[in-house]
Amino acid sequence: MSPTTLPAAGPEHGHVTFLGAGPGDPGLLTLRAVEALSNADVLVAEHEVLDVIRTHARQGVSVVPTDDPSSVSPPGTGTPQLTVVDGTSTPAAVPAAARDAAHLVMEAARGGRRVVRAVSGDPGLDTYAAEEMLACAAAGVPFEVVPGVAAAVGVPAYAGVPLRDPHGADVRFVDARTASDRCWAEVGASDGTVVVSTTLDAVAAAAGELVSAGRKPDTPLSVTVAGTTTRQRTWTATLGTIAQTLKQAKVLPSPDGARPVIAVVGEHSASARRDQLSWFESKPLFGWKVLVPRTKEQAASLSDQLRSYGAVPHEVPTIAVEPPRTPQQMERAVKGLVTGRYEWIAFTSVNAVKAVREKFEEYGLDARAFAGIKVAAVGEQTARALIAFGVKPDLVPSGEQSAAGLLEDWPPYDPVFDPIDRVFLPRADIATETLVAGLIELGWEVDDVTAYRTVRASPPPAETREAIKGGGFDAVLFTSSSTVRNLVGIAGKPHNVTVIACIGPATAKTAEEHGLRVDVMAPEPSVHKLAEALADFGMKRRAAALEAGDPVTRPSERRPGARRRRSTT
Repeated sequence: MSPTTLPAAGPEHGHVTFLGAGPGDPGLLTLRAVEALSNADVLVAEHEVLDVIRTHARQGVSVVPTDDPSSVSPPGTGTPQLTVVDGTSTPAAVPAAARDAAHLVMEAARGGRRVVRAVSGDPGLDTYAAEEMLACAAAGVPFEVVPGVAAAVGVPAYAGVPLRDPHGADVRFVDARTASDRCWAEVGASDGTVVVSTTLDAVAAAAGELVSAGRKPDTPLSVTVAGTTTRQRTWTATLGTIAQTLKQAKVLPSPDGARPVIAVVGEHSASARRDQLSWFESKPLFGWKVLVPRTKEQAASLSDQLRSYGAVPHEVPTIAVEPPRTPQQMERAVKGLVTGRYEWIAFTSVNAVKAVREKFEEYGLDARAFAGIKVAAVGEQTARALIAFGVKPDLVPSGEQSAAGLLEDWPPYDPVFDPIDRVFLPRADIATETLVAGLIELGWEVDDVTAYRTVRASPPPAETREAIKGGGFDAVLFTSSSTVRNLVGIAGKPHNVTVIACIGPATAKTAEEHGLRVDVMAPEPSVHKLAEALADFGMKRRAAALEAGDPVTRPSERRPGARRRRSTT
């Protein structure tokens, strides 16, 4: 437990945590922040901050946006509904006067509630939260402060611009929106690094202030927008050329000119230096919008892997899972599992684990019912689902994670060592016969049971369908032939600028039959190897652009043209 953890909130005044959510990357939340969020009854924050913190909040927590709930939310987020603290769906009426953040915090803390007041960056540097803290102190409401990574520190780090050198050069932080003439004069007279918080359309004006105050026009300058997120973009110039640089890049004029940016002035932001230190924007799939035709549950680890390469995964389910039409076969098999009918049970998917688990819960059983039974899992994801259920599999393929790989390691039936010769195989209605045939060949009797049915999912939202057909996605990962058929069936064929990546030859053949040119194929049938292959493709594509002296662009930024021939990298 953290030494800063406070006693339980008082029954009358509650407790408030002023929490820094960092500059945008959810991975920059501190451990203490995650702990506070998991214990919160109420979250008070702006929309963009809620997107960072809500995944760590417990189910049923009240969400209170400080901005006007009638305002337009970012795409895909929706306006958070105000809910009562007990977690029911009843909307909470909030008067217009309650829009004041301090008032919201005080109201939320009543009745012993634990409130997290989350702000972007750090509460002490990026936001003037002291007024709200003083209101809590005056009302006798106990509070604590959980620092966050300040934007002025985190964004330069992600942009590859170190703020100090071995000589400990002076670093000044300036908020251009509130800076006085005296402030500009002081930083202009200094030769240290200046970190300026401003907006995109005010960068040139801030640069002009520094030049007027004494800085040389040829002083290097970097400007970063959407720092620490996969939308991050950085431009390098000098104080004298930044206006022209942004104009030539067609960044300005723009309706998005009010977006906040961090500008770093000084030798550390020179373009030649940043080219070597820009670790974040040089990730192999940086900013790529990658379509993953799987449910969020199925795609969790794959999406995490894609994010580690800098991509923005977008999950679109292509199949829906439904119970079998006749449940009696499954019911008999589960009862047989308990009564000792089987020596083995083999799980070939996460959905199979889920189907058996649900049937167990229906009968009031738990993982103890697997005692004395050997358990096999077709791969790591299925094994993780079993472990979450409380079952450690006895057999996971040492090589290829597939039915064929499972058979490679499966022991033949031996009447001396195996008292029972039967295997329970719960699986989908459309599963292939490879595993059944192989087990029979090894001497086992198999109860091949339909545990669930797979049906084509409903079409995704119109916005997603248009992005798929119109080239809004940079890549799509196909993990089976059925995902190809179903995606084309429910959403249409991906645009010809979209990079097509397939998990193996059979899937690639299906993609080509649907008129798609395959760019990437996994070296082995594994979703993680498929993601690695796409990252390798992106890295080579980036290196080729740099070698040719061309700007590094995403596939969706490319004009439609001839597609590359298929690669097996």
